[in-house]
Formats: sequence, C-alpha cells, structure tokens
Amino acid sequence: MFIETLTTLTVTMGGNFISVMPIYSTLFMFLTVSEDHPDSIAIGLKLLGAGLTGTGMIGASVGQGMVGYGACIAIGRNPETAPKITSTLIITAGFCESGAIYALVVAILLIFVA
Repeated sequence: MFIETLTTLTVTMGGNFISVMPIYSTLFMFLTVSEDHPDSIAIGLKLLGAGLTGTGMIGASVGQGMVGYGACIAIGRNPETAPKITSTLIITAGFCESGAIYALVVAILLIFVA
C-alpha cells in the first residue's frame, strides 16, 4: 500500500523525483516515530542536517581543484614565476578551504551539541 502510494505520487507529479521529494521525506518521517523514543524524528533530522552540510565541502573541493589546475597551467607556461604563483596558490587554497571547514564545524555542532 505504501509503495503503491509513492509510485502514484511520482507518476502524478510527472515522474520527477525531485518535485515529490518533500512528500517522500514527510512520509518517511512519520514512519520513524517510535513510542519508546518520541524524539526520534528530531534525532533523525539532526543527523540528516549534519550529513547535508557535507555538501558544503563539494564547492570547496571543486574550487580548490580549479585553483590547482590554473596554477599548474600557469607554472607550465612560465616556470620562472613559480614562487609567486605558489604563494598565491596557497593563499587562495586557504580561502577555498575555509568553506569546507565551516561546513565541518556546523556538522560537528549539529551532531554533538544540538
């Protein structure tokens, strides 16, 4: 019955899974309620939020890869500027990494403090 309902919702919404994702998540939240642990939804959502903050590291990784690629290309074209490019690369990589560090701190706070 439950799977048929989900399939019907997906077909009704045009088969687009993203558009029915809020409906799926709401239905699955109701399935996780336990009488022994009434706050199980809160714990589950807290861990889900901590996991989703990991997506903040994707942008930092892509940005750092692009910076490294550009530095390698620049040093390959003009090897005598390698020290200046390397110092700029390290500073820029630090800026890129700060977003990932913030995401990690938020995930740790969600897991252990909230």
